[in-house]
Amino acid sequence: MAPLEPWERVWIDATAYKTDVHSLINCTDCHGGTALDDMDAAHVGMNPSPASDPQSCGVCHPDITPADAASLHTTLRGYDTVLYTRSTPENHAILEEMESNHCASCHTTCGDCHISQPASVGGGLLKGHTFVKTPPMSQTCTGCHGSRIKNEYFGLNEELPADAHFRTRMACSACHTADEVHGVGMTLNADHRYDGVQSPTCESCHQDKVGVGSGIEQHEVHGTEILSCQACHSIAYTNCSNCHVEKNENGLPFFKVEEHALGFYLGRNPLQNGERPYRFVPVRHVPIDLNSFSFYGENLLPNFNRLPTWVYSTPHNIQKITPQNQACENCHGNDDLFLTLDKVALAEREANKGVIVDKAPPLPEGYVKKADLTPTAESDGGGGDGFWGDGGSEASPTPATGDDFWGGSGSSEPTPTPTVSGDDFWGGGNSQPTPTPTEAGDFWGGN
Repeated sequence: MAPLEPWERVWIDATAYKTDVHSLINCTDCHGGTALDDMDAAHVGMNPSPASDPQSCGVCHPDITPADAASLHTTLRGYDTVLYTRSTPENHAILEEMESNHCASCHTTCGDCHISQPASVGGGLLKGHTFVKTPPMSQTCTGCHGSRIKNEYFGLNEELPADAHFRTRMACSACHTADEVHGVGMTLNADHRYDGVQSPTCESCHQDKVGVGSGIEQHEVHGTEILSCQACHSIAYTNCSNCHVEKNENGLPFFKVEEHALGFYLGRNPLQNGERPYRFVPVRHVPIDLNSFSFYGENLLPNFNRLPTWVYSTPHNIQKITPQNQACENCHGNDDLFLTLDKVALAEREANKGVIVDKAPPLPEGYVKKADLTPTAESDGGGGDGFWGDGGSEASPTPATGDDFWGGSGSSEPTPTPTVSGDDFWGGGNSQPTPTPTEAGDFWGGN
C-alpha cells in the first residue's frame, strides 16, 4: 500500500465528516479530554484511539461489539491455542509477554478497519476520519494479511497468476462477510480460524459444481470427502521454515523469518472431522521451530511435537486449471505433489507423523494415461472445453485498478502467466522441464 504523508495520517476532512453520522457525537464523548479553548488543557486525558476499547463503540453498537471482542480478529486466542499446546503452564506468562511485544499490534480494533489503517503498517486515517463501512482491501485487510495472502491473491509471487476471484474484481468482503469478520454467529470462543463450521465455503457460490451430480468428471469421481476444493484448484504458495523474535539494542521488538519458499503439497488432513471430512488437503509449513522464542528463555516449547508444523491450509490462489488437475496421472502416482517423508525436516517428523503421506495414491488398475492416447482415441478429439487446459489460449484479463474498489492505488502491470510444467511453477528454482516418468520406479512410489 502507498505510504501516507505525515499530514495525511491525521488530517480530518471537516466537509466530509459533516456528512458522517458520527459527526453528531461530540469529539470528547469518544476521545475524552475537555472541550476548552486551551489546546494543551483540552488534550489532557485524551484517548487517541477510543476504538481500542470495545465499550466505546459498544455504546452504540451492542449487536456487534460483544462478538467482536471475543473474535480471533481481536483476541490472541489463535496464537494461545498453538503456543500453550506446545508449551506448559509455567511458561505461559513468558509467552504472553512475547505476544504482547510481537503479536498484539496485528490484532484489530474497530478503528483499524473502519477509521484508519492498521497500526502494523503505520496507521493513518482512511478518509479524513469519516467512517468507512466496508474496509478498503488494500489499506486494511492486506495491511495485516499481506505477506502470504496478498501476494497469492494479487498474483505477486513470481510467475504465478492472481487468484481467479481477484481477476473478476472480488474484494475480501465478497466472501468474508461482516458477520464472519466480527464473529457474529460464529463459534463462540473459537480456538483457531478453522474451528467450527466452514465459513466461507466454495459451495456457497458453486453448489451446482460440487460432487456427484455436478456433471464434472473429476468432481463426480472424487465426491466431497476425498479432497478439499483447494487440493485441485490451488497452486504453489509460500511456506516459511521458521520465525525468530527478538529485541534490538534499543529494546524495540522485531521478528525475522529466516527462510521461505514456494511449493504445493498435499498431506493427510490434520483437522479431519464432519465439517472437514477430506482425506487429503493442501498443507502449509508455518513459521515456527523449537527455538523460535529462545530470546525470552530456554525450553519454552517442551511439547513442540504435539502439533504439526505442516498445517491445514486454504490458499488464496484459486485457479480453474492447475498442473495437478489436468490429468489423473499428474496427481495419482506423483510423489512430488504429496508431503512425503523426505520433504519433512528430520527434527519435525514426529510432529508431522499424522500429516505425512507414505506415497501418492496409485492410478486405477487398467487406466491408460492421457499421454498414451492418440488424438482420435480421446472422446473430444483433443479439443475439450478448457477444463483440461487445452480449450482456449486467451490470456486471463488483467483486473482494473482504482481507488474506489481497492481502497488505494494499485499496480497496473499485468499478472505474469506461469508455465504449467517444470519446477519453476512450483517455486523450485529449476527451469528444466519435468522429466517424463517411466512405468516403474521411485516417481510412482514403488511397484
